[in-house]
Formats: sequence, structure tokens, C-alpha cells
Amino acid sequence: MSRAGTLIQQQGGAEGFAAFIPAPLPPVPPVEFTTELQRVHETAVHAVGQLEGVSRTMDPARLLYMYVRKEAVLSSQIEGTQSTLSDLLQFENDAVPGTPLEDVREVSRYVDALYHGLDRMESGALPLSLRLIREIHGVLMRDGRGSVQSPGEFRRSQNWIGGSRPGNAHFVPPPPHEMLAALDNFEKFLHDGYGATPPIIKAGLAHAQFETIHPFLDGNGRVGRLLISLIFCSEGLLSQPFFYFSLYLKENRSAYYDALQRVRTHGDWEGWIHFYLAGVESVARQAADTTLALRGLFQHDQQRVANLGRATGSAMRVYDELKERIILSIPRAAEATGLTWPTVNGAFRRLRELGIAREVSGRARDRIFVYQRQLDLLNGRDVNK
Repeated sequence: MSRAGTLIQQQGGAEGFAAFIPAPLPPVPPVEFTTELQRVHETAVHAVGQLEGVSRTMDPARLLYMYVRKEAVLSSQIEGTQSTLSDLLQFENDAVPGTPLEDVREVSRYVDALYHGLDRMESGALPLSLRLIREIHGVLMRDGRGSVQSPGEFRRSQNWIGGSRPGNAHFVPPPPHEMLAALDNFEKFLHDGYGATPPIIKAGLAHAQFETIHPFLDGNGRVGRLLISLIFCSEGLLSQPFFYFSLYLKENRSAYYDALQRVRTHGDWEGWIHFYLAGVESVARQAADTTLALRGLFQHDQQRVANLGRATGSAMRVYDELKERIILSIPRAAEATGLTWPTVNGAFRRLRELGIAREVSGRARDRIFVYQRQLDLLNGRDVNK
């Protein structure tokens, strides 16, 4: 038994196994906000506030387009996919690269799942709830490898993490009959049924508890990471999920799993919250810095396009579409702008001469172009080097 739950022996197979039954949220006793933990919390709140402020200086739809896809790629890479942001963007231009097609589709479904959750909450159709979580899971797992793992349905059988069976697993979540009670508490916690919890802390506690409950046969990690962004939005921390927390988890994977496990074995909610808050601050600051760098890049390049003279009109329309999509084919550009293919081709030629667009398909027809410096910024590279 720990502050976070209890190991209870279960019958199953020749050896049996011990499953972890999580204690209800919020933790008892409450998370102890030491001077250090309070400091980290305050800096995380400030960093998220800065990100929200900076995001208002750009077109939110374009910023959301970029950051949702970055989060989708990073979250899926944690699960073992090999797709990159460039792969996903090319896939959305009907130009699939050499990476396994199923990997790219898996990342694309993550994008769809996050948008589905946002749309349902923003329209007022559903609050963040167990029903919405099941819907998100259904979108995430509707095709491909996950389609045989009961998309949109909570599990009715035992699962486990690590090992070949529950008896030698690294961690065994609660059995189905115990899981339902834990989920009921989880939903009430989301809705402040036990009193208000500071929003950023609520997201951290909810993520850890969801990972411990592990209510689906597959896709728990991705849904758990989606929850952080959705809670930030539902609690009013961010107007849109301009937040790719999976970057921090990918870069600190061992520490992440260790912190989660220490909650279960030692009841160390404080250690988990400290790790999580450090990540929130780090990612929020990087996202804000990236947003400012993107804004500067767009202003600089837009002015260069504006100086093209008579060619400015068509070149600017193509540039605006490239800026929004990052990777763009000539057919897609023509369709989006209403310009003829020769006009689009000429516009791309001028953007290449300015060093804005780079041709990446190597084709003679239906060529594909990338806004390389924008892609580099999103990938964390210094475009000035």
C-alpha cells in the first residue's frame, strides 16, 4: 500500500499476479507545496501565461496547425513510430514519403483525435469527460494497428505494461471491475467534484492517474498526453493547445517513467508534480520563443515578397498558403489560391530565388516545396546558423 494506491493479489494463470488499485484523486494527504514546489508552480504558470500572450500576436489558426502537428509527431514517436513532421506534412499533400505509410497515418489520426476533442468542447456538445475520452480514443484507433483493440471502448480484460504476462509485468493496472470505480472518481475530479484544484496541477494529477488506470487495451499513452492539452484548454490556461508537452517526455523518457512509478510505489506525488511542472515551464517557454521567431521570420519574408513588383500579387498568395501549410505541392497551391498552374509555378520560382521555398520532390511535374526555415524552427533548429 502507498499513498497513491494498493497492490492487490489477483487470480489468473498458474502464478497469479498483483494489480495496482489507485487511490482516489485528489491525493490524501494533499500535495505538499514546499517552497521549491511553489516556486516551480509559479514559474510554470507564468510561462504558460506568456505563451498565451505571445500566441495572440499571430494568426491562431496557423499557430494551431503547426503546433498540433508537432505534438502529434512527438507523441507518436514515443510509441515507436518513425514519422517526422516533414513526413506528416507531405502525407497531407498526398505525397507520401518512404517512411512506412501506417506510421504516417497513425500520426495523422492523433491530429484528428485532438481536433475532435477540441471541437466537441468548444461547441458545447461535451465537456471533458469519460464519454469524450472514449470518442477521442475511437478517432485515434479507428484504423490500422489499433483498430483491433476495441477503439472507443474501455477494456474488459486485464492489460499490463512490460513483460510477457501479468505475472512478470513491470506494472499491472487495475482489473476491469476495479477500473470502473477509479474512472468514476477520475471524471468527478476533472469536474471539481472534490473541490477546485489549480488548473496546471489538475492536468498533472489527471495525467498520472490516467496512465495508472490504463483504461484502454492500446493507445493509453497518446490519450494521456492529449489530456494535458485538453485540460489546459478546458480550464482556460490556453485558448488553443499551442503546447507540445510530448517533447519534454520524449527527451526525458526514463525520468518520466521513473517519476510515474515512484507515485505508485512510494506515493511520491510531490516528485511527480515537480518533474511535470519543470516540463510545463520548459515547453511553454520554448513554444513562446518559437512563436516569436516565427513571427519575425514571416514579417521578414513577407516584406521581401512585397518588393517583387508586378509579381507580388500571385507570389504573395502562394507565399501565404506555403506559410500556412509549410509543405505545399503545385496542385494544392493552385487549388487553394485559384491561380493557374503556370502562375503558381512562376510564383514558386520567385520564392525559390528569394530562398524562401525549397523544392523537395525532384519531379519535373507536380513539384513539392517546403518553407525550410519555418520547418527548421518547428524542429528546434537555429535558422540563423
